[in-house]
Amino acid sequence: MKKLLTSVLSLAMIATMAGCGGDTAKNSTATETGSGKATAEIAVVTDVGQLMDKGFNQGTYEGAVKYAEDHKLTHNYYQPAYGADATDNDRIDAMKQAIENGAKIIVAPGFLQAKAMETVAKENPDVKFAFVDGWALGLPNVTAIVYKEQEAGYFAGYAAVMEGYTKLGYTGGGGGANPACNRFGYGFVQGASAAAKEKGITVEIKYSYKYGSTFSASTELQTQIAGWYASGTEVVFACGGSMFQSVLSAASEYENAKIIGVDVDQSAESSKVITSAMKGLSASVERILGQFYDDKWDSELADKAQNLGAAEGATGLPEDTWSMKNFTVEQYKALFKKVADGEIVPDSKTPDDANNADWLKGIPNVTIDFEA
Repeated sequence: MKKLLTSVLSLAMIATMAGCGGDTAKNSTATETGSGKATAEIAVVTDVGQLMDKGFNQGTYEGAVKYAEDHKLTHNYYQPAYGADATDNDRIDAMKQAIENGAKIIVAPGFLQAKAMETVAKENPDVKFAFVDGWALGLPNVTAIVYKEQEAGYFAGYAAVMEGYTKLGYTGGGGGANPACNRFGYGFVQGASAAAKEKGITVEIKYSYKYGSTFSASTELQTQIAGWYASGTEVVFACGGSMFQSVLSAASEYENAKIIGVDVDQSAESSKVITSAMKGLSASVERILGQFYDDKWDSELADKAQNLGAAEGATGLPEDTWSMKNFTVEQYKALFKKVADGEIVPDSKTPDDANNADWLKGIPNVTIDFEA
């Protein structure tokens, strides 16, 4: 695989050393800052949920930390007040605090950052902003990183069915309104469909955004997923930050229950994780920071969105921790090449509100059981 994906595999291992207990910022009424320098030129403003979520926020943060430490630059993070319940004003306050503390570039993951970023970027034209999982905002001091999550989801769905699983589940964050989660889920279904067609079978997929609106762990989500496992679901794709912990708790109740992780390699969390649908968060943040500090902002980044996928090594499954027996690394590499070369192109078109079953109808070789 290419260097971008290789880098994120090694960075994911940091999770076990830097984890924290829960959604520490959920009830905080003030912006939480990290233990880095009070005056810091590289700032990360987190999305909903906790910083060390062993997924989206953490992958972004680790990329910033690694670049900063490798180049002896100051860095810090800022978690908006109220955590999962943060408003645009809370995100604005966090970004402004970062600027007051000397930020030259702010890295902010998550589509919910858009309004706050646009507001603060307009007021601070000399500060640069990297919108991770975002889009170009029409501002010269904002750049965006977009991922082809449908590819990572496709790899995971295909792998699960080729490994022998026929009863799958998908639980997604954002309540059906998060574009990245929607692409992950849609790709997962497409991959499962393709593998099922090859095997001449039909697979069942339980699909839901019901308890994922805040990307947080909850007893409600754990109960839902436990019910899935009890009714025969074999493996669940946990797509949404700390939601993974609820899925893991549910899986722990059943000997044969399995999980597919997301964003980073989550195999270190449990032997129940058969694979993870990854995107190169850490390495792509390093890439953006490198372009910024190499004075390439105006020529390569200003008001642009980089759409990264398998061709750039930015989506895939972890090879170093491979545990599947029936679907081999060699078979995966062949599939990866077809996607990277454009021979297979998973569809990325999802509705703005995906919290319904209508848009998933008609996909061959799969039966969707949608829970709204």
